[in-house]
Amino acid sequence: MDFDYSPRVRELREKLLAFMAEHVYPNEPALYAQIDEGGDRWTDLPLLEELKQTARDKGLWNLFLPESEDGAGLTNLEYAPLCDIMGRSHFAPEMFNCSAPDTGNMDVFVRYGTPAQKAQWLTPLLNGEIRSGFSMTEPAVASSDATNIQTEIRRDGDDYVINGRKWWSSGAGDPRCKILIVMGKSDPDNPDRHRQQSMILVPLPHPGVTIVRHLPVFGFDDAPHGHMEIEFDNVRVPASNILLGEGRGFEIAQGRLGPGRIHHCMRIIGVAERALGRACRRLESREAFGGPISNQSIWSERIAESRIALDQARLLTLNAAWRMDTVGNKEARMEIAAIKVAAPHAAIKVIDWAIQAFGAGGVADHIMANAYAYARTVRIVDGPDEVHRNQMARLELRKYRNIDPARTGGEGTVYLA
Repeated sequence: MDFDYSPRVRELREKLLAFMAEHVYPNEPALYAQIDEGGDRWTDLPLLEELKQTARDKGLWNLFLPESEDGAGLTNLEYAPLCDIMGRSHFAPEMFNCSAPDTGNMDVFVRYGTPAQKAQWLTPLLNGEIRSGFSMTEPAVASSDATNIQTEIRRDGDDYVINGRKWWSSGAGDPRCKILIVMGKSDPDNPDRHRQQSMILVPLPHPGVTIVRHLPVFGFDDAPHGHMEIEFDNVRVPASNILLGEGRGFEIAQGRLGPGRIHHCMRIIGVAERALGRACRRLESREAFGGPISNQSIWSERIAESRIALDQARLLTLNAAWRMDTVGNKEARMEIAAIKVAAPHAAIKVIDWAIQAFGAGGVADHIMANAYAYARTVRIVDGPDEVHRNQMARLELRKYRNIDPARTGGEGTVYLA
């Protein structure tokens, strides 16, 4: 394995870092102000649209999609360090057309969409003309087990009819969100629990689709993006809107969530890197008890531990990306599960210490609070810690069932010298 940056990645990293310094960080206050202006938080931001065009003009656009000519031609391993940089600002991923859930949805269209579905939805998504949403989680069941999903997708002649309620449909609050990918059950009696589900396309707005409310994340509404609760009441769409075919929903979900987890993990590492940098500057600029706060041994320890935690999480994530590129998402599921647990835990610890470094100002700082909320949320999105730990344990136990004990140090019996 070789995690050194390729010449292309070095060039893109420098361009991204320069863009962040020149266009992103200085404009954050103005972008937050635009959200608050006029009383309607659920509208597009003119300044963000300008910055998206600037990024596109500089060739910083659609940097993902490793297996498609529609992207930048980067592998998961090459894209990961770029995601790290983009994650350092709440607004940055969208500026480069690399924000969730659009990236995951575009990946679904590339992998599983028909030519007609790609022409109708993938092309405008790649051009940044529309946004999209993903509806999987449901309020009535424990959706960490996707086989629990109850939303009905029923064939009726040349159509499908959808009934159910979803929540945490991220992106659906945006007025530019024109398409939802909805997961539901089309064959609930199938003895194979993983063939009961399908995914289907629902355009927005559409008869029978009601956005019930937005769901706050520790008080943040994440407008205009938003995380919405949505009711589907006899929603009728053409049969051609099914993705890949009936009973393939779980398969699509597994293919979609692998890269998505990599993206979340690298973004959250970037969020924590920014918090650590700000904390170090704060500690060196403030004095207490006769000297800079950074001289106190407790802060030396926390700074060192923060660097260890972030580098460990980054290396684990790069290893998972490399495995995905070389052996595929299915074979890399142990590494993907590991980083999905490790990265948010590392970020939460680092951001918490950064808040502590700022003192009372830390709990009032908008960027720090947003970072902490995002890091904590990542422990749940795309599967909670518990699911990933259980999967890792099953894979680890299976590994030893299939290996001669003599090769790993003996049986699980007591050895007395």
